[in-house]
Amino acid sequence: MDITFSKHVQTKDNLFEFTILIPTWNNLEILKLCLKSILQNSQIKIQIIVIVNEGKDGTSAWMQTQGHLDYIIAEKNIGICYGLNIARSLIKAEYVVYANDDMYFLPGWDTALKDEINRIGHNRFLLSATMIEPEYTGNPCVSIGNYGNTIATFQEDRLLNSYHDHIKADWKGSSWPPSVMHIDYWDLIGGYSIEFSPGMYSDPDISMKLYITGVRYFKGIGSSLVYHFGSKSTKRVRKNKGRKTFIAKWGISAHDFYDNYLQLGEKWDNINFSAQADMKPLTWKQKLKRAFYALKV
Repeated sequence: MDITFSKHVQTKDNLFEFTILIPTWNNLEILKLCLKSILQNSQIKIQIIVIVNEGKDGTSAWMQTQGHLDYIIAEKNIGICYGLNIARSLIKAEYVVYANDDMYFLPGWDTALKDEINRIGHNRFLLSATMIEPEYTGNPCVSIGNYGNTIATFQEDRLLNSYHDHIKADWKGSSWPPSVMHIDYWDLIGGYSIEFSPGMYSDPDISMKLYITGVRYFKGIGSSLVYHFGSKSTKRVRKNKGRKTFIAKWGISAHDFYDNYLQLGEKWDNINFSAQADMKPLTWKQKLKRAFYALKV
């Protein structure tokens, strides 16, 4: 891939509690709403880094007028994995949040995550906020509430008046954005794996890489809420065969990993995750499946 990009550091302060990374691909209006929600509804000090892919819809020009934002412009759509990794040298905070541009951040999203980090007392974790989505997709970690699925139909005032109704119990299996990890673990695992570019199945892969390092604290915070319009970019991109790549790389499916190890969607019960069973040796069937998919990837 021929990657041409430029970095622009505009923030002067170095004392941020979170750095939030937001890849975007010609979604200027929804990006503006996302950034507005972060600036309007956050309480802690946050560095925002926007990774602009192409930006031919006016995003590149608009970013240059926003002096309070750091950003990267890639001439082509380089996807999530390359984009997030390129941003590493711009990160100023101890905790890194990855988010999508089609998310609206609700009041308290940041303090709920920061409070949980303070309670944990160590940096071996991956936390996720809880998404509110307009339609049920089978995801047990999502709260359902229809406040519009486009900018034109978005009911912002109604959402701000009723988002408390969508607070859930904390859940197991943090994996997807908005997610937060410590910068030391970001560096330890090498960020996002480019073999999953442009990004499908990079979420379970990031959790697996953390799991292999010994992380066992994968928790979704039910009071940290964002409204998710739903895959505004992934519907346009040519998807990678992430399911097969995951099996070839790790020897089990992402489904098995989520169900049997992260216990995705189950209610958080404060069990001692350091005592959770480690990965079992591969069975001969898993080895055969891994070899089969490795040949096809």
